[in-house]
Amino acid sequence: MENKSKKEIMFDQMKNKKKEVKLVRKIVMIIALVLLIIIAIAGFTGYNYVKGALSPMDPDSTEKVTVEIPIGSGIDSISSTLEKNGIIKNAKIFKYYVKFNNQSDFQAGTYDLSKDMTLDEIIESLKTGKIYREPLLTLTIPEGLTLEQIGDVVEKKTGNSSKEFFELVTNAEFVDRMMSKYPTLLTEEIKGENIRYALEGYLYPSTYPFYEENPTNEEIAEMLLAQTDKALAPYYELLQAEEKSVHWLLTFASLLEEEATAQTDREKIASVFFNRLEIDMPLQTDPTVLYALGSHKDRVLFEDLEIDNPYNTYQNKGLPPGPIANAGKMSIEATLDPEKTEYFYFLADKEGKNHFSKTYDEHLQKIDEHLK
Repeated sequence: MENKSKKEIMFDQMKNKKKEVKLVRKIVMIIALVLLIIIAIAGFTGYNYVKGALSPMDPDSTEKVTVEIPIGSGIDSISSTLEKNGIIKNAKIFKYYVKFNNQSDFQAGTYDLSKDMTLDEIIESLKTGKIYREPLLTLTIPEGLTLEQIGDVVEKKTGNSSKEFFELVTNAEFVDRMMSKYPTLLTEEIKGENIRYALEGYLYPSTYPFYEENPTNEEIAEMLLAQTDKALAPYYELLQAEEKSVHWLLTFASLLEEEATAQTDREKIASVFFNRLEIDMPLQTDPTVLYALGSHKDRVLFEDLEIDNPYNTYQNKGLPPGPIANAGKMSIEATLDPEKTEYFYFLADKEGKNHFSKTYDEHLQKIDEHLK
């Protein structure tokens, strides 16, 4: 009886364990099923949410909304602007959609967008720069201008006072405010001891559209600075890797811009300057003398070369303290990627063609050939 009882007990224990295992399996299955349902619901909800965000804001609306995309805007600010204006449903999803489709190069401007536009239609509009509203004013700033000359262009085109524009861009409070807004572009170097004007060379040459009749000097100046920041952004990483500064780049490029003629070869001129810097030879470029003099002259005289000024590269070795004019893209790129030559001298003949020499004697010979 005792043995039989033990068997029965063992049998009962086995039956109980089987029941427990079944119960555990059942609970696990129920939990798994619940989790799957939750995941399915979340996935379905998320799918519908994303699908909705990728669809037009209002397919039945043809209402036009004026949206301003400032110069220098990145995808984050563009997405936020579109969402705030009710053109898209979700800024983050629009941003991811743009990146997933490898879209870029959006154009600044004022757009009359409608709420029934698809994301692809919005992207295409922003990429092509198709502006539905014509600018009321376009302002073209040429290459090779100083701050004072830019002020003259602004006055001629807008009627704004050239003097007041110049006073603004040389105002310490305005400069500090712009330094805070564009810290990578405007560093403490622009406040160097011998710098004539902090923002000299930092107002980018380009054509600027305005969609109001009377833009202020501050709006104009900041638009030019924003464009400089945008134009130089692709080079910031390279400059950092080569331990060069934006100020160095714009200073060097300004020399090329001022030496340039219609037929000039900027890469070769850049090589001449680099070769001279490498052996600690003065750059001896006439535009720096004119900048030191503070006046334009058709011809630099020998007596002008003696002027005691930090910008005079006949009397001082190395680059001048800062840019002497605003440089365009060609001069900037020539500075970053000069030719490799053994030239130390160059001159432009009466037709504007440049002639390069390795030695001073060769340079004198070409002066006799082309300038006398």
